[in-house]
Amino acid sequence: QVQLVESGGDLVQPGGSLRLSCTASGSIFTIYNMGWYRQAPGNQRELVALSTSRGNPNYAEFAKDRFTISRDNAKNTLYLQMNNLKPEDTAVYYCYASVRTSSVSATRAYWGQGTQVTVSS
Repeated sequence: QVQLVESGGDLVQPGGSLRLSCTASGSIFTIYNMGWYRQAPGNQRELVALSTSRGNPNYAEFAKDRFTISRDNAKNTLYLQMNNLKPEDTAVYYCYASVRTSSVSATRAYWGQGTQVTVSS
């Protein structure tokens, strides 16, 4: 009963910017970790950035100087600001969240359907 919906993917020229959003809805008791993953054609799915309550976000090396992950817990929404986009950033970007749906349920992983980011002239 938990749904993650991404938005913001688009076609953009090299050097451009995009802001991705992911909103969680449904039976949510507590959201723990939220993150962004991506999968490019011919490649495996890889971590882009992970947001936890422990401290600083965890970024993949390629994202450290260009991307910023943030979250609005009141809105159950995760963001990814992507600047100076490169053709190699072209991929389907997926939202991830670990969610507890009640005080007596186990924590489970949920994934969004993905949003396409294409960086090309």
